[in-house]
Amino acid sequence: MCPTASSRPPTCSWANTGAAPRNKSASTNTEDINTVSKALKENYIIRIKSQIEQDGETEQVELMTRGSFTMREGSYYITYRETETTGYEGCVTTLKLAADSSRVAMLRFGPQSSQLIIEKGRRNLCHYETGYGSVTLGVTADSIECGLNAKGGVARFSYLLDGDVSTLISKNSLEVTVTHVN
Repeated sequence: MCPTASSRPPTCSWANTGAAPRNKSASTNTEDINTVSKALKENYIIRIKSQIEQDGETEQVELMTRGSFTMREGSYYITYRETETTGYEGCVTTLKLAADSSRVAMLRFGPQSSQLIIEKGRRNLCHYETGYGSVTLGVTADSIECGLNAKGGVARFSYLLDGDVSTLISKNSLEVTVTHVN
């Protein structure tokens, strides 16, 4: 995902989840994020397996956490709190998956906000800021499979990140499993 120093709101209207506040001062935004985070109904187990291929090497990471899962207006929303383990403590992440498998939005709100829009047949630009300056990355869908239903399920998607059209940075694959917990 594209970390930023500020808490930028999503620039793509489809990416707006209503799960976090729009552009406000950093202190107000953090307070609002804490309110959203406390309100999460964490009645699902969210398991995320990711694989990153970069510079000829492959890294695999697996995360299991509690979170919320809902469907509205043709999209599934998976929301969970980040922890110190992920390096994004204090952030809330929402994955918004179109039920028709056409696109995915990966949105992180909090101290290290980010937005990544993955759409079939389209290259999107992701702007992020580091402590060293701003960078824009291209994001291109490789595949998107939404196998979710009202009770949970599995979604898989992969995408390419590039520095410009000709410079591949990494190939990323995720498998997200959502299971209801009583």
